[in-house]
Amino acid sequence: MCRTMIDTMLILIAAVFALAGFVKGVIGLGLPTVSMGLLATTMTPVQALTIVIVPAIVTNIWQTFAGPYLRDIIRRLWPLLLTTAIAIWFSGSLMTGPYAKYGAIVLGVLLVVYAVVTLVKFQFKTAPKDEKWVGGIVGAITGVVSAATGVQVIPSMPFMQSIGMEKNELVQALGLYFTVATMAQAFNLTSAGLLNAATAVPGVVAMITAFAGMFLGQAVRDRMAPDQFRRWFLIAMLLLGIYLAISATLAVMK
Repeated sequence: MCRTMIDTMLILIAAVFALAGFVKGVIGLGLPTVSMGLLATTMTPVQALTIVIVPAIVTNIWQTFAGPYLRDIIRRLWPLLLTTAIAIWFSGSLMTGPYAKYGAIVLGVLLVVYAVVTLVKFQFKTAPKDEKWVGGIVGAITGVVSAATGVQVIPSMPFMQSIGMEKNELVQALGLYFTVATMAQAFNLTSAGLLNAATAVPGVVAMITAFAGMFLGQAVRDRMAPDQFRRWFLIAMLLLGIYLAISATLAVMK
């Protein structure tokens, strides 16, 4: 790869993660979703994930410990966490094997589903007595979806919203959940030889710009209307998902 192409790719990565970090700073989530969706327009999902993985782990670890609810979250969500990790570990070939060419299609569809479900404010309630067995099923499904696309928001996020967590507890729970899921994905990528020294520079660029974007987003959060920002963010994810699904389908059909 020539120097010009490398420089262009690093500029693209920096711009994508600055935007993704900004979104996370404003609304508290979205870094992997935004970065995977945008990077997948120029590379395969597995290539995008090798860049996303380190910033995602670092920012989510920070979010995991930024609150007092960790013990209660683990007690309530351990089946969700465990089955997600197991499903990701056993489904690693979905992103690197013969079905990898469909990854961008699935990612596009997932972005559309995520945007629509959130825009219409779809919600359901899970009774406390059902939390653990429902969480186990949701974790297994999310793990398979995550192994194929690198995104862990469906159906895990609607489930966590359904169990009645307080707002700050939910943010911390999302941080823990995404940390577990991305570390399981990092294990798969390392085992496949895809997470190595060659991904170090893009990963560092991504992490620095993600944190810069996140701090900027946090700084302007109080000056913006988060609900309005979230709505336009979801509309953009919807359009991006449609574009990805259609363009990837056409590419597979050629």
